[in-house]
Amino acid sequence: MSDFEILVIGGGHAGIEAALAAARLNHSTALITLRKENIGKMPCNPSVGGPAKGIVVREIDALGGQMPVTADATALQFKMLNTAKGPGVRALRVQSDKIAYGKMMQDVLAHQENLTVIEGMSVELNVTENRVSGVTLSDGSFLSARAVILTTGTYMAGLNMISDEVVPGGPDREPTTGKLSESLRNLGLKTFRLKTGTPPRVLTKSIDFSKTALEPGTPGFVTFSETTKTIRPYEEQVPCYMTWTTPETHQIIHDNLHKSSMYSGVVKGVGPRYCPSIEDKLVRFSDKPRHLLFLEPESLSMDTTYVQGFSTSLPRDVQEQMTHTLPGFEHCIIKKYAYAIEYDAVDPIQMKPTLENKYIENLFTAGQINGTSGYEEAAGQGIMAGINAAMKLEGREPLVFRRDEAYIGVLIDDLTTKGTLEPYRLLTSRAEFRLLLRHDNAEQRLIDYGRRVGLISDARYAAYEAKMERLNALEQTMAEARFHLDDPRLMEILQKDKNFIPEHRGESGYELLKRPGITTEKLMGMLGEEADDALCEKCDIEIKYKGYIEKARREAQKLQAMENIVLGTDFDYDAIEHLSLEGRQKLKLYKPMTIGQASRISGVNPADIAVIAVALKQRKGE
Repeated sequence: MSDFEILVIGGGHAGIEAALAAARLNHSTALITLRKENIGKMPCNPSVGGPAKGIVVREIDALGGQMPVTADATALQFKMLNTAKGPGVRALRVQSDKIAYGKMMQDVLAHQENLTVIEGMSVELNVTENRVSGVTLSDGSFLSARAVILTTGTYMAGLNMISDEVVPGGPDREPTTGKLSESLRNLGLKTFRLKTGTPPRVLTKSIDFSKTALEPGTPGFVTFSETTKTIRPYEEQVPCYMTWTTPETHQIIHDNLHKSSMYSGVVKGVGPRYCPSIEDKLVRFSDKPRHLLFLEPESLSMDTTYVQGFSTSLPRDVQEQMTHTLPGFEHCIIKKYAYAIEYDAVDPIQMKPTLENKYIENLFTAGQINGTSGYEEAAGQGIMAGINAAMKLEGREPLVFRRDEAYIGVLIDDLTTKGTLEPYRLLTSRAEFRLLLRHDNAEQRLIDYGRRVGLISDARYAAYEAKMERLNALEQTMAEARFHLDDPRLMEILQKDKNFIPEHRGESGYELLKRPGITTEKLMGMLGEEADDALCEKCDIEIKYKGYIEKARREAQKLQAMENIVLGTDFDYDAIEHLSLEGRQKLKLYKPMTIGQASRISGVNPADIAVIAVALKQRKGE
């Protein structure tokens, strides 16, 4: 008998969601972490959410995950981004209290039924007949399991780097081991090196904020979790600020570029394209006279500010010089110097859309080990790995999202069909159906899946159904209520519409909402009725963008047919004639699960897809 049914290696954001999902689905689960007090740690930016990422957090909530609940409870500031743009790119971001966030996660795990937290270092993955059987720890002990989920973050063969000073370690020089990734390579898995970095942390009281720009939060009740009832009042939220680099900053960096770990040849791994170091920004964007930096508080229990956008691996004395050239930082005190970190990741092409490895049964990977960057991408993978490990052990259908169903689906599909050579960051531009994948409709899209697998309670689902009834009633009111266009309250808005032709007649709220400036909230006010702000906004989006939404759904339905044609990992491409050489090579390497996946692989052209489709029809005819 196994020590545990499911082992989760790593206590970061992916590991937390994976362990909680598995345990909440009634599987005996152990989370192995180096130190319990590091569970839920935020070694990089002290925030949750952002463009695309914030929608992932909303999706995690719809599936019954923990990150959205903890993020709401420990937020210092709430900010809705892109409010002036279309609903497809709006997203929530919260400034987190990193200490409170970690402590809450540790407490949740400590009190979770079916979950045991073990301190230890995993050094070897044990496999029997191509099926995972457990993990060996550095003290020589062995823990057996029916499934293992690797969520090692940046801790596998980690190296901390400041200039030419290279020290083995994970974030903040925590213990690291190369034995685990060596074990994976010995089992035939491909690993590669990636690099990320952090900026300096500065003593908050040493910053002159009068020389910076205020970046306030968003008034109103905006949350990640639909279960959140109260948040930090807007008046009590902690402000963020912005500042910019100067010509003096750039000169110091250019003069010392050869001392950077990245440009001196110390770094071997590939760094993040969308979150580069400040020296990389200066080299790549040499035409920019200055670069924007965000100043973010780390915790109410710490007097430190995170200088986002100022990541570097330059020497400490150079960091001192360049930081003091920033407006407001002339007399600042650096509490923690910036550093780069390099680590081992596993080529994500080697995993199925379920996050199970293609070659080792019941081995799952999630988070930065799969080549991603960001807490949110990690947590999204983590909950999916936890769910699918449980589904596999129960003999149930796995949970896999299409690209038109969830940003999590886009993320995992990108990794499993295209792979990555650099830390992958989720962007709204990666989602071709982003108008369908909105902040406001995450619960509508995914809560039925969460309930089906068993992570959404009856009470939570009943609350959702009641909310949908209120939304339907609101839309019905807008369809039935008629308003006189000569009403002064309407005329003031409508006259700004160049396409408006004034006529003294009535028009339904539904038709009026298609015009700019008209909102459900305003129309309900004219009727003398009140309605929930969030439901009013949902009603606005569904009616104003109805044509675009329906078009996106039609396009998604066309592509869905290809997703339903299964190929499987054992499909014999050598037996099919007329495939292009590159197409055959890529198909054999990536082993797509469906025709849809195959069509998105770089190097597989439409003619290859047509040839495979014909071959499948012929086989069915036989």
